[in-house]
Amino acid sequence: MMEDLLNLADFETAALARLPAGIRDYYRGGANDEVALRENRAAWESWQLHYRVLRDVAERDLSTTVLGHRIDWPVMIAPTAYHRMAHPDGELATARAAAASGTAMVLSTLSNTAMEDVVRESSRGLWFQLYVYKDRGITAELIARAEAAGCGAIAVTVDAPVGGQRERDVRNAFAYPADLPMSNLLPRGPRYARPELGDGGFMGYVNRMFDPSLGLRDLEWIVGRTRLPVLVKGVARPDDALAAIAHGAGGIIVSNHGGRQLDAAPATVDVLGPVADAVGDRAVVLVDGGIRRGADVLRALALGARAVLVGRPVLWGLTVGGEAGVRRVLALLRHEFDVALALCGCRTPAEVDRSLVARRGERPPAAGGSAR
Repeated sequence: MMEDLLNLADFETAALARLPAGIRDYYRGGANDEVALRENRAAWESWQLHYRVLRDVAERDLSTTVLGHRIDWPVMIAPTAYHRMAHPDGELATARAAAASGTAMVLSTLSNTAMEDVVRESSRGLWFQLYVYKDRGITAELIARAEAAGCGAIAVTVDAPVGGQRERDVRNAFAYPADLPMSNLLPRGPRYARPELGDGGFMGYVNRMFDPSLGLRDLEWIVGRTRLPVLVKGVARPDDALAAIAHGAGGIIVSNHGGRQLDAAPATVDVLGPVADAVGDRAVVLVDGGIRRGADVLRALALGARAVLVGRPVLWGLTVGGEAGVRRVLALLRHEFDVALALCGCRTPAEVDRSLVARRGERPPAAGGSAR
């Protein structure tokens, strides 16, 4: 019974028990020794919330806006591939759950369901996550389709010029199921949409298909091809964030690919503040990586994020209960965030500022800083 699952960790445990080894390790695994994967989670706990008291928090409004789009609370669904390995309804179930919870979903290029079909289930908004292919014709087609389908933004992943070494996948000889194509790539044929056994899994696909020469000129090219706002996903440095904005990006997603690319990468929470400070009001800043509790959401807002994205917990909910499982995961996280907001003396996300958060053993900055 899903009612017995009280938090996101419970859902993870339940989901891992149901999945076959290859899929289980593909979803949960990281690169090399999985240091970045573990640090993404542990680092959130090293930031303490210096809560306020004697504030009237009887009435609270969790809503916020991201790139002019209103969502009911500051959590969005991060792009993850192959939802139909978790549940037959795949991305359609995820999109329905996102809509029911009042938030938007970011759909992976490598989804099992075509973007046009997912948009129809995404009444609260759908963004499209874009990988840049060596074949620029494919990339141009994906951009045009995303805009025509009604997606609200394009998030370009830039931290995968080559595939990270995912040893779990190597040991399992993991390959994408032949009966579950990457439906957004079907118009380009099976070479792009149906990687075959022995092709090296995701790492092999990345190294064959994605463009390692991706640079700022290509970002300008993407921005110039669409009227949609373009976000850059995979940023860990202030200088990279500023360069992306200077070349047309309207948003920055602080991310290390869920610990699946560079295993020596810093935890996203530890670089969020410097990136957000550098960006200021030039662009929206979002963050993903290791967010498992409502207090993590509040920590992220205090450090300068407008909202956060969650990925693996959605897959766990999908595995356990399809749409209802994702709804339950999001409901648990939303309730935790609401409680954390109230216990920190805030009524809205806009009242969360930098004075609420500090590393363990350090003093928070003086009150008065504003959240973005």
